[in-house]
Amino acid sequence: MTETAHRTQAQRREQTRTALLDATIDCLVDVGYARTSVQEICARAGVSKGAVQHHFTAKAELMAAAVEHLTTKLRNQLAASLAELPGGGTGVAAAIDLLWTGYSGTLSTAVTELWVAARTDPELRAAIRPVDRALGRATLEHVTQVAGELPPERAEMLFWLTVNLTRGLALDAELGGDPNRRRQLLEEWKRIAVLLYQDATTAPS
Repeated sequence: MTETAHRTQAQRREQTRTALLDATIDCLVDVGYARTSVQEICARAGVSKGAVQHHFTAKAELMAAAVEHLTTKLRNQLAASLAELPGGGTGVAAAIDLLWTGYSGTLSTAVTELWVAARTDPELRAAIRPVDRALGRATLEHVTQVAGELPPERAEMLFWLTVNLTRGLALDAELGGDPNRRRQLLEEWKRIAVLLYQDATTAPS
């Protein structure tokens, strides 16, 4: 009976924590960081302010945990999708599409809100920086596997070029840029990346 009660209590704590993290992401996307208050998060999560204080000691910690919660889900999705890709240039082009999907959308909106706020908030910046770096390292490992014969340093260069391009395109989308132009730029980068891959893997050693 005690084990059952303990397990149920642990499950309730986890459910409350997940609800808070999901509500935080929703707030960042819907109303932005400046208007994301603990009160609004609690209202969306259906919990009391005391529940937040029980799980998180500061707002910055909650924000970082929320982004980590989202990026973990996206990282797992990316890992599963990348593992199914073929090798060679076809795999490189498909990997770029997956990275665009992963680094845009909800993740892009939430992270952009936090990084803008973090510019003048050292506590927030310190909280979210390791989350962002962890996502990059984990995804790079999978992309390197897709790259196959490509030397690791070249695979890493292509990865970070893709990440920075997709983040820029995601920001362009947030600012109301032309979706056709974004699509053209992404297609052009895929073409260039495949050529770079072919050049690097067919060059004489």
